[in-house]
Amino acid sequence: VQLQAFGGGLVQAGGSLILSCAASGRTVSSYAMGWFRQAPGKERELIAGINWSGSSTYYADSVKGRFTISRDNAKNTVYLQMNSLKSDDTAVYYCAVTRYGHRELRPDLYEYWGQGTLVTVSS
Repeated sequence: VQLQAFGGGLVQAGGSLILSCAASGRTVSSYAMGWFRQAPGKERELIAGINWSGSSTYYADSVKGRFTISRDNAKNTVYLQMNSLKSDDTAVYYCAVTRYGHRELRPDLYEYWGQGTLVTVSS
């Protein structure tokens, strides 16, 4: 499975951005999908996950209520809508998938990773 993330960039605090991540190589409709981020000097963390059908989602406390994860299985794509962005959201964002379709909140089970896209929030 290859993953390609799009949509990063520079945005002002309070603004919005949407990230997308397209999978290729095989269909991932039975896989859980997630978004991680790594800020400078910090460890990579799982911030949002979605199960294979989209019926269950997970959010880290730091993004809950501001970010929304969704997926389109017909397009083999996962999205991350980011609203009310803060300077603390500045990081490299990675998409990832795991064959365990109901384990979207298990960061240790993600197996395939995209290349990362930089999001910079200016204050």
